[in-house]
Amino acid sequence: MQLSKRSILLAFLFVSPALWAASDPLMGTWKLNVAKSRFVPGPPPQSSIVAYEPYGKDGFKVTSDTVNAEGKSLHVVYAAEYDAKGYPITGDPTHDMNYVKRINLYTHQIVNKKNGKITATSLRVISKDGKTMSITTKGTNPGGQKVYRVQVYDKQ
Repeated sequence: MQLSKRSILLAFLFVSPALWAASDPLMGTWKLNVAKSRFVPGPPPQSSIVAYEPYGKDGFKVTSDTVNAEGKSLHVVYAAEYDAKGYPITGDPTHDMNYVKRINLYTHQIVNKKNGKITATSLRVISKDGKTMSITTKGTNPGGQKVYRVQVYDKQ
């Protein structure tokens, strides 16, 4: 039985995203380990669950559900490619655009902007075993205070 070029191409197009998602250590659900994290200024959130799934050619979609220190829920959603172009974010009052660049498979740089002004920069690093992710963020909050966070997530 001979396979046509078209059949091979179609098979590649459908299998390729699944293989890409399986090999990308970012994909999956992550839970904030509050005890291992640091928030300046504090206090830390009560909880945070972040889910990453494939998006576009080589990007990701994020769905994040956080309960802040006061018990208020925050639902954040955005999708981005690793092309350092701006992508809108909804549900986060501190920024409205994200710019993401992949340094390597385990390390990503993120720049957050609000109304065109940089509010924070983050470095997301996934451990080589794919079980832990840390996001180190430096910036300024809406009140003008300097912000420094090291968020440690465990893969679920």
